[in-house]
Amino acid sequence: MSTKEEILSKYRRNMKVTGQYDMPDFSKLKGVEYSNPLVQFIDMSENVGSHVVELSKDDDINSIIKGLYPEAKVFASNLPEITIADRNPDTVEKAQDLNGTDVGIVRGEIGVAENGCIWIPQTMKEKAICFISEYLVIVLSRKNIVSNMHEAYARIQFTDYGYGSFISGPSKTADIAQALVMGAQAARGVTVILTE
Repeated sequence: MSTKEEILSKYRRNMKVTGQYDMPDFSKLKGVEYSNPLVQFIDMSENVGSHVVELSKDDDINSIIKGLYPEAKVFASNLPEITIADRNPDTVEKAQDLNGTDVGIVRGEIGVAENGCIWIPQTMKEKAICFISEYLVIVLSRKNIVSNMHEAYARIQFTDYGYGSFISGPSKTADIAQALVMGAQAARGVTVILTE
């Protein structure tokens, strides 16, 4: 008898099953709902370390981003409204060409109020922009904020690339010596720009 089979047989001998337990009916489960998902989303985003900026119709997004990151030298984006971008993740030869990006600017598709995360589908050739940039700016429409993850998952549609990621605030870890380190695996800071 293999070690695996030996371990499983010990479990089986010591389990005290008194009957069959059917799976619960998940169709009746609903996520938390907020009366004002926008306010909750802003609050949660700031709680996880993001900076939230609400844009009005008359604001120039390029000027606002430049103002938020005055020291930045290299901006990367494939969004048509971003004219300050020096690099485009669609036209670089390889992902490593995005190394050294100070600010990456991407579009979020769905914001989730319960945890402040944003669904970012891969709409660019090199998704490394989301993780290699020192700072990440996520442009998100206020109309695309939902209360919970149940609603978010129901709305997700994959692009031709077949990849997407939920991002919530800057990258952080406290694994090593229980010291909080920002930007350990991805962006050191995240700004969410809310548009109409």
